[in-house]
This record gives sequence, structure tokens and C-alpha cells, in this order.
Amino acid sequence: MKFTKMHGIGNDYIYVNCFEETVKDPAAAARFVSDRHFGIGGDGLILIKPSEIADCEMEMYNLDGSRGAMCGNGIRCVAKYAYDHGIVDKTSISIATGSGVKYLDLTVENGKVSMVKVNMGAPILTAKEIPMIAETPQVINAPLTVNGKEYRVTAVSMGNPHAVTFLDEIEHLDLEKLGPSFENHPAFPNRVNTEFVKVIDRHTLQMRVWERGSGETLACGTGACAVTVAAVLNDLADGSEPVTVKLLGGDLQIFWDRGENLVYMTGPAATVFDGEIDLAFLGE
Repeated sequence: MKFTKMHGIGNDYIYVNCFEETVKDPAAAARFVSDRHFGIGGDGLILIKPSEIADCEMEMYNLDGSRGAMCGNGIRCVAKYAYDHGIVDKTSISIATGSGVKYLDLTVENGKVSMVKVNMGAPILTAKEIPMIAETPQVINAPLTVNGKEYRVTAVSMGNPHAVTFLDEIEHLDLEKLGPSFENHPAFPNRVNTEFVKVIDRHTLQMRVWERGSGETLACGTGACAVTVAAVLNDLADGSEPVTVKLLGGDLQIFWDRGENLVYMTGPAATVFDGEIDLAFLGE
């Protein structure tokens, strides 16, 4: 199987061009190639496939083999791959995902995509649609007990579920212990991605993320979008202009246009290397 490893501010995936390749068991392939010791190493596997409703389709799998609906950093890399490899020849494109068709604008330098702006769509705030089991229609700064401690959480879906909690200090959190407790909390029937956020100022947020099925990652695009929406809802960020979200792997610019009710994410995408790997033992 030929592949390309790419990353968006450190959120790294293995990308396969399924215009040319066939992956029979993507869940098993994801588990193998994501392993940083025995495989290639990454946060998961993303297949770039033909689509009848968009320029191409993004089919993503987490490193544990579970299917993901949407990845903000991943979709920027899909856009870069599609342009750089001639799948598309325009700078405004559409990509089908598990959470609908997304529209992207590409910045091209020296014939290659360097930055991508993604229309991430409207945030979902209705608890049952996120989904989250709650006593109120929306969950904004509501108490949630995790490991015997009460946290205030805001629940947002950006095509996948997020629980956002604002804390005074996030650098020394033991996410290996705390993350799974949020991810598998009974309030979230489909598990949840969790963002632990420190407010720097009304235009700047710092976050760490525990992604369901992957653990702590250097970046999460949908998470950065959810964090920005949550910060505006809690009057912790100025919603009139883009917010800089600082992740372990780098920065993203997020703007929630409340008039259109659309979230826009702008950030880089980078190719690491191309390669080929034998999946014969998986039956490929």
C-alpha cells in the first residue's frame, strides 16, 4: 500500500489515495499503521476517495480502528494532497466527510498548498444531537462530576462530540488518567473528545485535547472550533474577530460567524514523507 504521512500542526495521519489504492480492512490497517513502534506512526488513517457529491471524500479512522466522522486538521491535509497530486486543479474545493460536505479555500505557494481555510459548518449545541445525556436542552458551563471532582463543561459538536472545560492551569494535568474518564463518561453515549482550556486573553486560548480513540494529540481542529464556540458562549472570548487557539503542535485561527452561524478554521498542512508498506498479513 502506497501512503503519504502528513500533519496539521502535529496532528499526524497516514493518507492513502484510494483513487489508486484499495484498502480492504481500513480498521485493521489503521491500528497497524498508526503504531509508532511497529507501524508508520500516526493518530490514525485517512482514505482519500472518489465522491459523487464533492471533489473527493475523506474517510477517517482513529488509531484504535474506530471510525471518525470529521477531523479539522486531517481535512486540511486532504485538501493539500488533492491539490498537490492533481486530484483537483482549483483553490476552492469540496470534501465529503462523515459529518457532511465541507468547503475549503486553499493558499498556494510555489505550486503547493501551504494554508487551508475550512468552512467547518454550524456548531451543534443541542445536547441530544451531540449526543450528551443532560437535563437541559443545551449544556453551557454545566457541572459534570469526573473521578469524584466537579468540572464545568460546555458541550459542542462540530460533526463529532466535544466537552470543553475551562481551567486556571492545564500544563500539569495528568491527561492519561483524566482523559479516559471524560471520554467514557456515561453522559456521552458515543464517547467524547475533551478540551482542557486556559484563557490567555479575550483573543487567545490555550488548549490540550484528549481525543476519543486516539488519546492526547498535539492538535485537534474540530476541538479548536468547539473551544472557540464555548469561549464565546461563556463570554470568555471576543466573538467579533478570529480567536487564536494555541495547541501543543501550533496555532489555529478560528472564527465563529454568528450571523451565518458558521465556524471557519485556518491553519497549515504539511507533507512529511511518502512510502509503501506491506499489509499482506492483514489480507490486503
